[in-house]
This record gives sequence, structure tokens and C-alpha cells, in this order.
Amino acid sequence: MAEPLKALYDGLFIENFGAMVRSALPTFDLAGFAAAVRAGEWEELALKARSRRITEALGDFLPSDYEAALDVLMQIDSQCRGLPYIFFPDFVEVYGMAPEHFDRSMQALARFTRYSTGEFAVRPFLLAEPERMMQQMLIWADDEDEHVRRLASEGTRPRLPWAQALPMFKRDPQPILPLLDKLKADPSLYVRKSVANNLNDIAKDHPDVVVALAQRWSGDNPLTDWIIRRGCRTLVKQANPALMELFGYAAGEGEEGEERVPLTVHAELRAVPAVVHIGEEARFSCEMKLRDGDALKLRIEYGIDFIKASGKPSQKRFLLSDREYGGGAEVALSRVHRFADLTTRKHYPGLHRITLWVNGVQAAETELQLEEADSK
Repeated sequence: MAEPLKALYDGLFIENFGAMVRSALPTFDLAGFAAAVRAGEWEELALKARSRRITEALGDFLPSDYEAALDVLMQIDSQCRGLPYIFFPDFVEVYGMAPEHFDRSMQALARFTRYSTGEFAVRPFLLAEPERMMQQMLIWADDEDEHVRRLASEGTRPRLPWAQALPMFKRDPQPILPLLDKLKADPSLYVRKSVANNLNDIAKDHPDVVVALAQRWSGDNPLTDWIIRRGCRTLVKQANPALMELFGYAAGEGEEGEERVPLTVHAELRAVPAVVHIGEEARFSCEMKLRDGDALKLRIEYGIDFIKASGKPSQKRFLLSDREYGGGAEVALSRVHRFADLTTRKHYPGLHRITLWVNGVQAAETELQLEEADSK
């Protein structure tokens, strides 16, 4: 089993980092710093809590003047690259939010994000001064460095994982849109992924805003079209009618008031075996006969109604195919699914409903009995 991420902060890491600080500040108390970091409940702390502990220890052992402390960190930041060094921007968040430090803190975040990432540290600034920070984000969106441009997008995501939510943007995402408009055809894939993730966040609270944006942007640039497609992934899974039409998927039903027009003449779904223990696999296979006529662009998924700890089901869908098929085609697809516990999902025994979806329309279903893990 892989070690947890928090194990990155072992004794050797702390000693090596402390030595780098002392190379820039000869009076730095390396032994005192290391002892302060690993004091008390250190072994129980998770990754972000360990990072914050290092931040606080730096606050105790660097110069008490914030900007002088930044000067020390800026002498070594280029040697400190990657996720473990998120305590550099965290130092700005913890010690640099006073109004008189704003300009220097922004300079530091733009610099530190090049080597680790500042997306978590900008959020307290956004919560404290949203209008001023959005002006800063617009400036960063024009930066020549892709890491800084990404910071503008990633830092404003309403639902950024591992981070404070931005409730004002969950209520009203309009202030974010000019920023995303600046970045909608960014040459960097790193930035475009962030823009798409920001759109996907907004879609969870304001699908109409994202649909309108996608319709307005569509066809302007292949890079923009890539962002739209990735950013609308949640709405596509929900078979949002406007987006299904925009992306060229075949209609699953007729106009309002008309009789439903099925995409399939016949569809069958099977689960083998029908009884599976937690940790084991099952193969799902489907066979479909599509309706005659023109070619059909289809998104084919299978859904599992996972039983939760409460005993209630919660559906999760998984992609089988996303492509164009000829009218009248016979389609056969299969996928092996492993019912193993993950950090994001724990399995519980019970009858699981398995469904087949074609462009958001349920086409077939079956069942699978999930039982406790085999003691053997």
C-alpha cells in the first residue's frame, strides 16, 4: 500500500528544508525549528495540518517582520518545488493579510505559485476583499507565466477540493466570468484544465449560466471547444437538453407533447456473476439495436445504485462509449467493474440496481447482489 501524502514531511525533509533556510539566514535556529514542527501530535496530523505546522514554525523562527521573512523565503523558493512546499503560499495567507501587506503578498503568491501552488492561499484574500482580489486575478490572467494564469482560474473556483468554499461565487458566479473569458483559449493545457474545472464548479449551482456561456463560446476556437466540453461534463452526464443538442448527441425524445422517440429498438444489460463479494469484480455487458436512419452520436453509460451506510441508494454513472454509430447498428459493449473500497467510496452489502443509459435516457436495467467480503 502506498504511503499517505503526509509522509512526505518526514524528519529528513524537515532537516533538509531547515538547512536551506539557514543558508539564507545564518542565525536560523534549525534545531529549534525542527523540534517545533514535530512537537506534540505531529504523527496524527494530516497533510494540510502538517503544512500549517511548518508555516507556524517558520513564523516563530524567521524574522518577526513579515516582509523581511518573505525576503528569506524568496532566496530559496526556486529550490523548493512541488506539493510539499505549499507552506510557502500558506505563509502569505497566515502572516500577510494585513492591508498594508497586500501588494507584497500578491507579489509573493504570484512568485510562490510557480514552484508549488497558491490556489488555497488566495481564498482568504478573496473572502476578505473580493472586489480588490478579482482585479488582481484579472491582472494575473494576463501574466506570461502559465502557473500565474492558472492561479487566477483555480483560485476562484467556487468548489475547489481541499479548500475553503467561496459562497459569494456559489451564489453569483458573474464576477468570475470575465476572468474565464480572458483564459478561454489559453495555449497552456494546464490553464485550460483549470478553466474547465471552474466551469464545472459553476455548473453545479448555475447550470443555466454555463449553458449560455458554452453556446456563446462554441465554435470560436478548438482550444475553447475543448474547455467547453470538459467544463460541461457534469451537465452532459445529466443529459442537459441544450448541451446535448450543442454537442450533437441524438435526441432521446421528441418535441414537447410528442410521443417519445427511442434511440434503441432493443437494449439488454447483464451482470455476471449476479452475486459478488466486496473486493471482487463483475462484468457488465450490453447489446443494443439502434434505431434506423441517420448516424447517431451516443454517450453510453452504465449506472450503479450504490447502497450507502444508511441503506439508501445513490447512483454513480460510468462511461462505456462516446462516439458516433450508424443508424440501425448493433452495438455490443462490456466493462469489468471492481467493487473494491476506495478513499472516495466505501461499499455496503445489498441489492444493487445496474442501469444502462443512452444519451441520458435509461435503456435497460438489471440487478447485482453485493455481499460482505469473503473471509477467505
